[in-house]
Amino acid sequence: MFLDHEDRLRMYRILEYTVRKHGWEIRAFVLMTTHAHLLVWTPLDDLSRGMQLLLGIYAQAFNKEHARKGHLVGARFWSTVVERPGHALEVSRYIALNPVRAGLVERPDDWRWGSYAATIGNVPCPQFLAPNWVLELFDDDPFRAATAYKAFVDAAIPAIRVVAGSDPGTPAPA
Repeated sequence: MFLDHEDRLRMYRILEYTVRKHGWEIRAFVLMTTHAHLLVWTPLDDLSRGMQLLLGIYAQAFNKEHARKGHLVGARFWSTVVERPGHALEVSRYIALNPVRAGLVERPDDWRWGSYAATIGNVPCPQFLAPNWVLELFDDDPFRAATAYKAFVDAAIPAIRVVAGSDPGTPAPA
């Protein structure tokens, strides 16, 4: 789905456009090599329409750039409603740790193509990202919140085991 730096930058631009058009908030995200994870808040019941826009534009641009034809995304996107704060915490941590689970980096803040490093304040925040929602789950003070979020994510790193041949989008068994 993402072959190079330019593909991921293209997805950033299209994601920003989709967020503006639909009034979404992207609260956490990660772009992997074969897929992406988004924690999205939608003010309207338009997730499917927005994802159609996002993935449709991206697939057309990807195919044009890489001189290919046909489907880029094999199946419909998967979604679940996040209603409880505890579930939100786990989803945000799962997204942050996805590149670590896949063996792409040792630490989640080393992965350039996700929200984690921006959420903890290590890099500038993409325009389409709304990290305060995740941070406010920890504290009202942004610095204390970022510190607590980092500790929360870091606490799970020792338990991660990359299983050879496993789907990088699926947590390895503990």
